[in-house]
Amino acid sequence: MWQAIALTLQLATLTTLILVAVGVPLAWWLARSRSWWVEPVAALVALPVVLPPTVLGFYLLVAMGPNGPLAPLLQMFGMRTLAFSFEGLLIGSVIYSLPFMVQPVRNAFQLIGDGPLEAAATLRASPLDAFFSVVAPLARGGILSGAILSFAHTVGEFGVVLMIGGNIPGETKTLSITIFDYVETMQWGAAHALSAGMLVFSFVVILLTMLIAKRTGTPQP
Repeated sequence: MWQAIALTLQLATLTTLILVAVGVPLAWWLARSRSWWVEPVAALVALPVVLPPTVLGFYLLVAMGPNGPLAPLLQMFGMRTLAFSFEGLLIGSVIYSLPFMVQPVRNAFQLIGDGPLEAAATLRASPLDAFFSVVAPLARGGILSGAILSFAHTVGEFGVVLMIGGNIPGETKTLSITIFDYVETMQWGAAHALSAGMLVFSFVVILLTMLIAKRTGTPQP
């Protein structure tokens, strides 16, 4: 149990850090760009919200397998496959939780408008300076909400995790898979303990996200 908890927290932490690094610039582009690519890209990012996790997991499994389209690239790094590995699980988690990071941050960026950026430009601030000194502080509620939701969503993953990672103790066996195993083996007490913990955790995450949105004036994701 504790091994699964530690692995899940490690996966969720790394996934969230990657999503902050990738999702914030992507959300900024979606919020500010006038390109006709914006909506197709936004729809692609949001796809994991409506796509069954097993479908997404299946195609990721095929892509990262020894005969998949990524196989030549993996061979360049001395790897045969990313399927049923922690690294593959991390890639799947980043893709699956991406909309939970991008959407609240994009909403926060759109709420800012052009005024603060125009004021920064009159003070001769570079685009990068304006982003970190003006935009990021104003959008902190959306960024924080996105990070919390991404972390929580990764903790609760099941379908994608099972398809890509399988059930390898210490490598890919996360908390949700452990609960499933306890139910299958009739260990109701252990299953109840973990499930109750997940229930409380989920409630706290939702409440915290709502409080952040209310405090910062950010639209709720």
